[in-house]
Amino acid sequence: MTPERFDRLNNVLNKRQPDLTVVLENVFDPHNISAVMRTCDAVGVQDIYILNNKIPPHRKWGDKSSSSAAKWLTIHQFTDAQECFAALRQHYKKIYTTHLSSDAVDLYGLNLTESVALVFGNEHSGVSDEIIAMADGNFIIPQVGIIKSLNISVACAITLYEAYRQKNNAGHYDTVKMNDEKYEELKKVWGFPQE
Repeated sequence: MTPERFDRLNNVLNKRQPDLTVVLENVFDPHNISAVMRTCDAVGVQDIYILNNKIPPHRKWGDKSSSSAAKWLTIHQFTDAQECFAALRQHYKKIYTTHLSSDAVDLYGLNLTESVALVFGNEHSGVSDEIIAMADGNFIIPQVGIIKSLNISVACAITLYEAYRQKNNAGHYDTVKMNDEKYEELKKVWGFPQE
């Protein structure tokens, strides 16, 4: 590994945000999933949760959309919603779904500096009632157009960049936030020279 590549990977690893994740519920199009992965990598999300309990699990992602982002992320796949949420509750303080409802809060009103998982539903029916019932609340992305929905990868990108803005302003990218065990594990996975 060249010194330049070492420095680049080390810098990326130092900015990973272990208290922020995305959950994709029954997203059909693998290209949407891989576009989300690319955004996750861009803002420092390491772990992504994929729940397929209504559709078959995906075997691969859309390589062109992800630009190989999947190989830099830790992907957790589930076929059971309860198991997925049990895993999320072990690592994240709050779980919010994107859902247009009377009790939904504006994205910009969420505190995304706390430990949080953000759930995005499938392209046709959104987040399921089962998942909404298990979450801590719903949020919406403000819109003033006729159509009140966005492509899932676009909605996720807008949401994650708001999280990035809040976390960056709070100094979350200035110090290493990942615990030592996970940090060392990722160094091995990413091909760092072993000491």
